[in-house]
Amino acid sequence: MTGPKQNKLCKILATLGPASDAPERIRSLALTGVDAFRLNFSHGEHEEHLARLNNIRAAEQATGKWLTVVADMQGPKIRVGKLKGGSLDLKWGAEHQLVLAESSDADGIIPIPHPELFEALQPGDAIMLDDGLLRLTITEIADDKGKAKVEVPGTLTNRKGINIPGRYLPIAALTDKDRRDLDFALEAGVDYIALSFVQKAKDVAEARAIIGNRAGIISKIEKPAALDDLDGIIEQSDAIMVARGDLGVELPLEQVPIAQRRIILAARKAGKPVIVATQMLQSMVDSPMPTRAEASDTASAVYLGADAVMLSAESAVGRHPETVVAIMSRIIQAVEADESYWEDLRTKVGRGHPDSSSAIAVSTRHTIDLLGCSAVLAGTSAGSTAFAVARERPRAHILGITPYPETARRISLAWGVQAIVTPDYKTFEEFDAAAAEISVEAGAAKAGDTILLTAGIPMGHHGGTNTMKIVRVGSDIR
Repeated sequence: MTGPKQNKLCKILATLGPASDAPERIRSLALTGVDAFRLNFSHGEHEEHLARLNNIRAAEQATGKWLTVVADMQGPKIRVGKLKGGSLDLKWGAEHQLVLAESSDADGIIPIPHPELFEALQPGDAIMLDDGLLRLTITEIADDKGKAKVEVPGTLTNRKGINIPGRYLPIAALTDKDRRDLDFALEAGVDYIALSFVQKAKDVAEARAIIGNRAGIISKIEKPAALDDLDGIIEQSDAIMVARGDLGVELPLEQVPIAQRRIILAARKAGKPVIVATQMLQSMVDSPMPTRAEASDTASAVYLGADAVMLSAESAVGRHPETVVAIMSRIIQAVEADESYWEDLRTKVGRGHPDSSSAIAVSTRHTIDLLGCSAVLAGTSAGSTAFAVARERPRAHILGITPYPETARRISLAWGVQAIVTPDYKTFEEFDAAAAEISVEAGAAKAGDTILLTAGIPMGHHGGTNTMKIVRVGSDIR
């Protein structure tokens, strides 16, 4: 399955929801430019997500395009309890009592059913409520109660979210709900698990012990504490997401673009795919056109070398799912047509680990620059060769050649990679003999073009990319 010719390099990850989960809509989105789909386990039942996953797999067959499926765990969302009357008017300068409880029937009391929060808070700490719309400052704190002064007023209602900027919270990254969702998602056969509210590398390691190699792990960077252990988190992860929603609540607004740039460059340096998410084209939830600022925001993420940009509400519940994907594709293609984009990629390219795979990947990029190769065919079992080549951002088609559909789906998230499932070539010679025909059929080369092959010898072993060959596409290939 070679699929339609790829017309952009940065991928689009679209969230499915009521506006987009019909079979015909998923097929249309895939053909319009979506490369990966997100199942948001903060909403919906398992039966709904299974139906969406089945529709995605059906769209693969209909379009001939391998599609990545990401199961996004809800994570340990901290919320207020139930208030007396269901709401509380927070007036500027007023002081309210905090209590460790699921609910409260007393006036002016804010119940918080999270003992970890009382353990972590200190006087002077800020508490952000309802996605940062309300702000309090802690004046007193004890084991099960405290006081807080209102700094940004408004009305607080039941179960609104709580954020504690700059404070590490001693809570597990996987809740009981997440573990149930995780078991279901792995059994259903998703390609990646996205972990929410990762704070330290050990959070990823704990999830890895459960997930093993059944799916890749995407660590969502949405807590400032994660920035303190960023390199460790990246090392433990298969991919990284710049989750700007909660990150934008807990960090000062002006620091979010700086954090985004830092995360992207750190992930690229390590050779791990990186996704930029949240409010990319938010106004298109209702509007048929984005704002100029949103277009610039999306372009900035592409210029920095992101592997993928993500649509959330825009595709899940928005009024114009295909249109928003088409416009995002246009923005990506416009950036990739800019010569300065390629110049910047050269200065920001990662080098990965000092091993044979990295050495071959670097050599591949230099050879493409020197010979003007039209394509590089990365033979891969588990995906490492394709990821290594993609890390170098070569100016040529990247064809990820694998005998395994699960690998094809996983590498389809990486920048520039068009996954193709072929027979299981037992020798490099078999791979070599088929390469020209594969590249022409995929629309990545024509007769007379030069292509590169890269793989590990012996074939079929995970890791250990150690071979590169230059091939001329003969005139007998059609």
